[in-house]
Amino acid sequence: MSNYYVRRTARVFATVFAVATLTFGLIRLLPGGPFTQLRAQLLRQGVPASEVDARISNLQNINPNAPLWRQYLDYMGSVARGNFGESISLGEPVAQVIAEAVPWTVFVVLVSTILMFTVGIFLGSLQAYWEGSRFDKGFSGLSIGLMSVPFYVVAVISLYVFAYQWGWLPTAGTVGTNVEKELSVPFLLSALEHSLLPIFSYTLGGIGGQALAMRGNSIQVLGNDYVRVARLRGLADRRIATRYVARNAILPMYTGFLLLLGFRLSGTVILEQIFSYTGLGYYMFAALKANDYPLMMATFLVITVALVVGVYIADLTYSKIDPRISSGGSDEAY
Repeated sequence: MSNYYVRRTARVFATVFAVATLTFGLIRLLPGGPFTQLRAQLLRQGVPASEVDARISNLQNINPNAPLWRQYLDYMGSVARGNFGESISLGEPVAQVIAEAVPWTVFVVLVSTILMFTVGIFLGSLQAYWEGSRFDKGFSGLSIGLMSVPFYVVAVISLYVFAYQWGWLPTAGTVGTNVEKELSVPFLLSALEHSLLPIFSYTLGGIGGQALAMRGNSIQVLGNDYVRVARLRGLADRRIATRYVARNAILPMYTGFLLLLGFRLSGTVILEQIFSYTGLGYYMFAALKANDYPLMMATFLVITVALVVGVYIADLTYSKIDPRISSGGSDEAY
């Protein structure tokens, strides 16, 4: 058992190491290379030619004239210390920019994913319970329709209707311009108000898929022998639905929940642009437009690490939630 956890943990570090290496390599495969682009950008900003290399070294913690292997070691050492250099476009430490942006993105992704699963599981359970009814058929069609509409289409429509046409909600930002960013009731209310549209847009499209998944799982569980035995024993329908059906139908969706938290972080690149919501995805896109290589590399790395951690947590905890799954036994399949 202990060897299983050691191997899984070692794989996480190996994956993060590989992602950091890939990030370092991909940036250098860009046309012209990052240093050529950065030199031209600094010269246009009026930085003297004699100071350009020193400026690049300060921004990226890498000596641009050093051999590639030396640049790689310097980069990996800085990442290990949590030092991602300085943002070219913002003039602030990248770590500070990310630290300020991550909470907003995590809040939207976490709340929307929890809502999506909660509503989807509830509706899917009702569909399975009333299988073949008008409600089941009608909501199955509605679920398929919701699945076919991308979240960014919902975001654009909701922004136009609720913000621009009706003026019920803000059009941009994470908090109001006149609200101090400190823990207080006005700050929390303003933050909630600004997050409603991003959360709604990110939640609506995913409900259909989760409802259909829960419906399929519940119908499969309803056909098992132990559910028939429970009915023969005279157990109440409510107890059968909660203790036998719901619990066993939800288990396969647990891993998907943790994986979605990681995958949906990448979707915030589009979502946060639509609402000018200054989270991690917003700064990643801004870094791409501004050729801000330090910020670009750091945001990509953080999003990827979040996905890896989600897979890791799901892998380690699934056997605890479902005793039928043996962690040691599952490892033998690899």
